[in-house]
Amino acid sequence: MPGPPIIVSISPDGVQRATVILDSYSYSPNHLVVESGKPVELTLTSRTTFIPHNFVMKELSANLSIEQDVGAGKTIIPKLAPTQPGRFPFFCDKRLWPMPSHRDKGMEGLLEVR
Repeated sequence: MPGPPIIVSISPDGVQRATVILDSYSYSPNHLVVESGKPVELTLTSRTTFIPHNFVMKELSANLSIEQDVGAGKTIIPKLAPTQPGRFPFFCDKRLWPMPSHRDKGMEGLLEVR
């Protein structure tokens, strides 16, 4: 379940930037609010020392299709360009068979585009 919404501000260069921490089966923050039609950069930093995670969003209609691995202790900065308003889930689909996926353990969030 998403936490309180974090409204991402627009920097002077017109880019909306936010930092998201990936920890043991969670994203923090896990509810981001951005504006449609403006570029978004997410700094995704894994705080884990062993467990790899990823960031998955599958919303082709809103130009929000991404699947990026974030290795333990690593940082990546994917760029997004949401084209329409809506509420779009993101999640980690990593799993160690036969265990539940990280998403099943609660590693999910929401990108709200206004």
